[in-house]
Amino acid sequence: MKHQDIISKLTLEEKCYLLSGKDFWQTRSVKAKGVPNMTLSDGPHGIRKQEGAGDQLGLNGSLPATCFPTAAAMANSWDPKLGEELGRYLGEEAAS
Repeated sequence: MKHQDIISKLTLEEKCYLLSGKDFWQTRSVKAKGVPNMTLSDGPHGIRKQEGAGDQLGLNGSLPATCFPTAAAMANSWDPKLGEELGRYLGEEAAS
């Protein structure tokens, strides 16, 4: 189902409900309308996820993750295929 189709089926209350998060790292869901919750990350050069309960101060340790080159470094390579490869690896790490 396309995003616009899902949005058109949400009530105003459900749309407003989605404007705040479930907790610090997750979005809310409206399962009856096909909107799952998602886990977010703030890792600028990889995927960062805190161990245990996440907190906005980052006091808890983080799970091991790969530190990828910055977007500026990738752009300076002038290699679109390398950027696509990095994107694939970021996606795999995020999914895991």
